[in-house]
Amino acid sequence: MAEAFPDIPKIAYEGPKSKNPLSFKHFNADEVVAGKKMRDHLRFGVAYWHTMRNTLSDPFGGGTAVRPWDDGTNSIENAQNRARICFEFMEKLGVDYYCFHDRDVAPECATLAESNKALDAVADVLEAEQQRTGKKLLWGTACLFAHARYCQGAATSPNAGVFAYAAAQVKKALEVTHRLGGEGYTFWGGREGYATLWNTNLKREMDHLAKFLHMAVAHKKAIGFKGPFYIEPKPREPSTHQYDSDAAACLNFLRQYDLMEHFKLNLETNHATLAGHSMRHEMEVAAAAGALGSIDANTGDELIGWDTDQFPTNIYLTTQIMLSLLNAGGFTTGGLNFDAKVRRESFEPVDLFHAHIGGMDAFARGLKIATAIIEDGRLDGFIKQRYSTFDSGIGAQIEKGEVGFAELEAYALKNGEPMLGSGRQEFLENLINEFI
Repeated sequence: MAEAFPDIPKIAYEGPKSKNPLSFKHFNADEVVAGKKMRDHLRFGVAYWHTMRNTLSDPFGGGTAVRPWDDGTNSIENAQNRARICFEFMEKLGVDYYCFHDRDVAPECATLAESNKALDAVADVLEAEQQRTGKKLLWGTACLFAHARYCQGAATSPNAGVFAYAAAQVKKALEVTHRLGGEGYTFWGGREGYATLWNTNLKREMDHLAKFLHMAVAHKKAIGFKGPFYIEPKPREPSTHQYDSDAAACLNFLRQYDLMEHFKLNLETNHATLAGHSMRHEMEVAAAAGALGSIDANTGDELIGWDTDQFPTNIYLTTQIMLSLLNAGGFTTGGLNFDAKVRRESFEPVDLFHAHIGGMDAFARGLKIATAIIEDGRLDGFIKQRYSTFDSGIGAQIEKGEVGFAELEAYALKNGEPMLGSGRQEFLENLINEFI
């Protein structure tokens, strides 16, 4: 098969002084940082749906993407060829992982049986390409939001037949993910929410969603899949409100329905900002619950109130993400999946490389800066000192649960007004600027 990118060499690390746009300035895959190779810290993944399938259409115009390898048909043969091109792209870019939805890699056919057969046919190629290249599947998922049957939800649909169809689709997608050695499986509830409460039984829908996820856990055990399940928070769009609205809502749902031990979170910057949070906030909430699993690495235009899925280039953002990630112990099965698309004006194949190179370099810089901040110790030292009154005396007794209101009242009456220390926000902001 002829190369899809014949004029593009394998992207190499050339260092910060290089002017070559098709080179890494900061991402040096085998460079050791904080005891691990960069590639093992970052675990970059290609998002199949954006990189291989996004036509770059928007609500005001059709697609602009020039993809010479794609014949525009919905045939299995075209899907198989597309899969081979994806691995050529990963090889030249030097990315170790990819992620997919079932309907991204294979066409949806007239019947579920035919769709399953098509997915198996493309999985044959994916499996062969993984064996040929050593690339891996970071996680798989099922597309339970695009087809018209899911216009009122999938697991939360008011129609039991739709619930059953969605379950069958997840069953197959999970089995294919398992077959391909996927390191995790993700649930994103794009339609698991409501457009209006006038026609919605919220409790019943959330109960149904929980039953669906418990069924998925049971099937995971039945087939021997060992990877974690991820839930990906997003507050809205396409729904008015989605039940997985942010990290805290997801964790509350998982605790309420006894699912915490089976799920972690797959967090995305653009979803965090739509929820009115920073990505660091979402990461810290997830990490505090021991539920930080994987990351969809993108960003959004904060002047636009929708999910723009842009490639991350902000060094403050990548530094904050890597600082939270390193403090949480780093990835185990998760990674940095570039759930991002090139801009509609950036329609040539080479633009796919420019976009990923920029994102990878930005995270490599974030990793190095975050490591330097941790090794410097001043930030951690300040935070430790700020909470030092809980390390001994009455504070330690509070944390150990040894005192109640009566004992605390006696302490307050005896000791009077407490003395506070400054939060030093400006000092800390200046401190971080020393490293960036």
